[in-house]
Amino acid sequence: MDRQLARTLLAGEPLVDDIVDRATRAFGKRWRWIRPLARRYVAQFGQTRPRLREVVEFLYRDAAAGFAWLRRLHELPEAPYLTTPPRMHPVPAARPWNLPTLETTADLAHFLNLTDSELSWFADLKGFGQRYDRPKCQHYRYRVLLKHSGAIRLIESPKQRMKQLQRQILTHILDKIPVHPAAHGFRKARSIRTFVAPHVGRSVVIRMDLQDFFPNFSRAQIQAFFRTAGYPEPVADLLGGICTNRAPRSVCKTPEARELYSYPHLPQGAPTSPALANLCAYRIDCRLAGLAESAGAAYTRYADDLAFSGDDDFARRAERFSIHVAAILHEEGFSVHHRKTRIMRQGVRQHLAGLITNQHANTYRADFDRLKAILTNCVRLGPDSQNRDAHPAFRAHLEGRIAFVESVNPARGRKLRAIFERIRW
Repeated sequence: MDRQLARTLLAGEPLVDDIVDRATRAFGKRWRWIRPLARRYVAQFGQTRPRLREVVEFLYRDAAAGFAWLRRLHELPEAPYLTTPPRMHPVPAARPWNLPTLETTADLAHFLNLTDSELSWFADLKGFGQRYDRPKCQHYRYRVLLKHSGAIRLIESPKQRMKQLQRQILTHILDKIPVHPAAHGFRKARSIRTFVAPHVGRSVVIRMDLQDFFPNFSRAQIQAFFRTAGYPEPVADLLGGICTNRAPRSVCKTPEARELYSYPHLPQGAPTSPALANLCAYRIDCRLAGLAESAGAAYTRYADDLAFSGDDDFARRAERFSIHVAAILHEEGFSVHHRKTRIMRQGVRQHLAGLITNQHANTYRADFDRLKAILTNCVRLGPDSQNRDAHPAFRAHLEGRIAFVESVNPARGRKLRAIFERIRW
């Protein structure tokens, strides 16, 4: 009977009145305990879609608290929801997203052009790829990078077939879902220029950095997001499995690496990870944007880089404001890289994402001079003499760097372009 009641709670919208109406139709009477139970359910789960077992656990805890509905369970008739086929149940905010209808695992397999066994293999919910530590059993290739701090960053590049599946999910599902306006990373028509634009010429700029951004998003969070978007639990579980990964033991050799990467997480290198990180960070963006607005500041985020800026009044309380930001991030499960936190006033160089923001957005003078010297030496000595890093497409590499300068500072870009046109290739 507890599972019957749990299915009744999950059958429609996570709203008190809607739950009361469903329970009344299901059990044939508007019991007095239904509305208080619905209020406690909405207070517990809000506008998200919990798992069935989570609702059952909630009911057990609720019953243990001595509420009256437990004594009435023997009087309840059978509810029709036990035999109802699964269907899409998006929360009210997700209704306008117009996502593809995938109500069963067979629908998902057809959507991805897979068989049922192939779908289970790529989702790998039981962790066979980690358990059998062999390349043929794994869907990713791994590359370990050493950070300046001494920690490691694991690049997890999906193999070709897995990448195709993730791109299909990205194109047909994730790209249709709006993200918070403060998010500027990995979005069309957004760049580091739009990220720094609200902070140009401000009295103070605060820059903060999140530690281990992608690994902090667990498989459970991704599956909960897909349930909130409306997908039934089995479909959401498989979608979350395809979009997450757990690294094998041969890669996670240190305790720090095992703690970060041996559990299912968003892999840095998968096509779906940036979009899912932005979507799952929506609550963080809402809280930080609200905090910034209350303090008279502007807020933007580019992946794990957070930027705040304001006028003289905000500058006087910048240190206290940064503490509040760190507290919110801690509540949301993230840690701030305090060594990278910078409170930059007008008297010093204000910089974000490699751009200067004091008066107008600009590139570093040292970077401009270095690129200008490389181009000048290419004219004098030939391009081969300057390709010290052995770039396979050195000309395209230089054109890309020039195009970046042109996008930020057209005047400087024209000077570099004029030198580039004199190079004999």
